[in-house]
Amino acid sequence: MKRTSSLTSLCVGLLVTLGACGGNEYQLIFAIDASFQGPHPDHDIAVAVVRTSDGAVLDEQLGTVSGTADPAFTFTWLDILDEDEAYEIHYWIDSNFGGGTLGVCDFPEDHQWSVAVAAVAGDVTITEAHDGGTISDVCSTFAS
Repeated sequence: MKRTSSLTSLCVGLLVTLGACGGNEYQLIFAIDASFQGPHPDHDIAVAVVRTSDGAVLDEQLGTVSGTADPAFTFTWLDILDEDEAYEIHYWIDSNFGGGTLGVCDFPEDHQWSVAVAAVAGDVTITEAHDGGTISDVCSTFAS
């Protein structure tokens, strides 16, 4: 009887300790819709998750904007977001409109955006529509 009680206490203690250590709890799904197909079919896209409190880039993903699929691009990060933390999603498409270098983030030749993610309270899904009038320079996020 005493052994079972001690083992139970140990297990509960470990669970409490692991939970108290924090860690990422929530997933993030980021997608761009079919409105990107016209201006950016088959262009490369880079997406980064940035924690706003310290500017840390938590992860970066690369892909290609689909000319036919809806959504035109989507990516899911599991367990990347912490509760009550704010983030930004920075992304750029290697479009080289009017110049630029293939494979290099060039402002303003490559279209770039930043999307705010308010203090997290659960899983987050964001789907963006193309808006060429609101581009912003996020190349420093992707500098190697």
